[in-house]
Amino acid sequence: MGISDRKDREKKELNDLILKEARALFLQEGFEKTSIRKIADRIEYSPATIYLYFKDKNELLLALHQESFTHLFEALSSVASVPDSFERLIALGRTYIQYGLQHPEEYDLMFMLSAPLEALECKHEIWCDGQKAIELVKMMVADCKQHGYFKPDLDPEIAAIMLWAQVHGIVSLHLKHRFNMFEGRDLNRLIEDTFKLFTQTLQSFK
Repeated sequence: MGISDRKDREKKELNDLILKEARALFLQEGFEKTSIRKIADRIEYSPATIYLYFKDKNELLLALHQESFTHLFEALSSVASVPDSFERLIALGRTYIQYGLQHPEEYDLMFMLSAPLEALECKHEIWCDGQKAIELVKMMVADCKQHGYFKPDLDPEIAAIMLWAQVHGIVSLHLKHRFNMFEGRDLNRLIEDTFKLFTQTLQSFK
C-alpha cells in the first residue's frame, strides 16, 4: 500500500470514528447538549481536527442524518418480498412506524431536527434522502393503481405525501409523549388500531 492510499485509509478511519463517537454521545446526552468539544474529548483529538472533516455541528449532524436514512431504507427494503402491491404498501407503512418507534433518536435526527437541513441549505443542496423516500412511496402507490387498488385519476405524489404524513404523525405523536393523555390505554394497541383504520380508509380509494 502506497503512502497516498494509507493516508486515505487513515482519513476515512478518523472520519468514521468521529461519526461513531458523535452518534454515541448524541444518544447519551441528546443532540442539543452535544458539542464539537465534547466529541473531540471523546476521541482524544482537538476540536480543530474535527473541523478539518466537518464545517460545524450542523454538517456533522447532516452526515449522521444521511447514515440514519441508510439504516431506514435497509429496514424498508424488507417489504420488497411481499407479493401483493397493496399489502406491500401497508407493510411499508407498518415497517416505517416500527422503525421510528424503535429508533427515537435517529427519527428525531431524520425528521424533527432542523440542523441537518440547515446544513443542506448552506451547501445549496436539496434533501435527497427525503426525495428518495417519497419516490419509494410514489412508486408503490403507482403499482397499486396499476393493479386496480386505487382510482386511475389518483395523483401518486399527493397520495404519497398523505401516506407519509399519516405514519409520521403516528410516530411523532408517540415519541413526543402526546399519546400519554390516553390514560389506561395500551399505546401499542392504540397505534396498531389507528394504523389499521387508516389502511381500511385507503381501500375506499378504489
